[in-house]
This record gives sequence, structure tokens and C-alpha cells, in this order.
Amino acid sequence: MRYAIYFAPPADDRLSLTAARWLGRDAFGGGALAWPKNSALEREQQVALTAEPRRYGFHGTLKAPFALASGRSEAELIAAFDEFAAEIEPFEVPEIMLHQIGPFFALGSSAPSAPLQDLAERAVRRFEPFRAPLSEIDIARRNPEKLTQRQRDYLAAWGYPYVFEEFQFHLTLTGPVPEEMRSVMRATLEAAFDTFIGQPLAVSTVALFVEPQRSAPFIVHSLLPLGSASTRKIA
Repeated sequence: MRYAIYFAPPADDRLSLTAARWLGRDAFGGGALAWPKNSALEREQQVALTAEPRRYGFHGTLKAPFALASGRSEAELIAAFDEFAAEIEPFEVPEIMLHQIGPFFALGSSAPSAPLQDLAERAVRRFEPFRAPLSEIDIARRNPEKLTQRQRDYLAAWGYPYVFEEFQFHLTLTGPVPEEMRSVMRATLEAAFDTFIGQPLAVSTVALFVEPQRSAPFIVHSLLPLGSASTRKIA
């Protein structure tokens, strides 16, 4: 089993519902959803191009997936997660946009956000004591030969190459999209997420996701509101 600390809007938030329909899966309920009819993409294309983010569920990474360190328990992790959520006040990202990150598409902040950077850094540091060391296979999956030296150092030290200065908040919507399909994909996503692009994003919740076994779909274990009034809510 692996765990991850993610940003995710509440299950009934319009963005969550729209993203779940786009990906064809709701990470809160775990069930498959019908894809919306789309004139630009064939259903088989959409299924294939969303396979990777569908398994992970709609989210923004704060602390990347990790197995529990020896001597640590799930109960301890849940207690730390409760404390973490209670210590951070909710905030708003002024504007989100559709970004292309290499061959992937994602929603993300239109400009750097200090509160987002702080939230991610605190998550990385706070939950590091719970992380088991990466296996050689896990390290190889990250293709370290394609990373910068700093990213390789972060991978070795923190289990994930994109932390601190390398962090870029993103809500992934696709897997790798072939170059010849990217203009169609961009237009399709702009239409699907038109209500949200150019609008603010409320960061008022954090989620503990779990992967019951390797390669299984991630599911939301619990979702907590940020702030001192935080009370645990089982998803």
C-alpha cells in the first residue's frame, strides 16, 4: 500500500465533478463514469490519453506517493494528516489556466503562488518521516538520466524530483499526448474546462489518497478542510 498527500477539491465541487467526468473515474467513489460525448476525440482516444491520470484520480501533488517507513503506522499518518490540515489556513489561487507540461496537459496557476509553494514544501517536510526509502525499481521509473542534477538530488533525498524550487503545481488531465493531437486536445480541454479557466481556485481542502496495492487505482481515504476548525471527514 502507498499513500499520498494531495490537493483535491471536495467530491461535490463542480471542478471535481467535471474532472471526474473527463477522466472517466471518480476517486472519491472509485467507480467508473461515462465519458461525455465529444466531437473532436474518439472515445477510444480519450480513454487511452487519460489512462494515467485516471488511475491517480484528479489531484495536485503535495507529497508524492510513498510506502510507510518501517515502524510507522497508518494511524500515526492519519493523526499527522489531521494536524497538518488544521495548521494551514485556506487560501485562493487568483487564476488557473490550461498548461502544457511537456507532452501532458494540466490545469495550474497562471502565475507563481507563494501560498501554494509553502503548502507543498510543508507537506514534503512534514510527511518525510513516514516515507520508506525508494526501491531501485522506483528510482528507475523516474528516468533519473533525464533529470537535472538538482532533481536527482531531490529524488534521492525526498523521494520525488519535483519539490521545493522544482515544484510546479498542476492538476493533471492527460497522459502523454502525441504531437499531432495536441492542438485538438488543447481545444477539447479548453471547451471542457471553460467554466474554470481564467477563474480563481479555492485551496480549502487537502486529501489523503491511498493506493491499496501497486498499480491499483488511487482512492480518497479522507478529505480535510484547512484551518484551525478542521475536523476529520472520511471520504
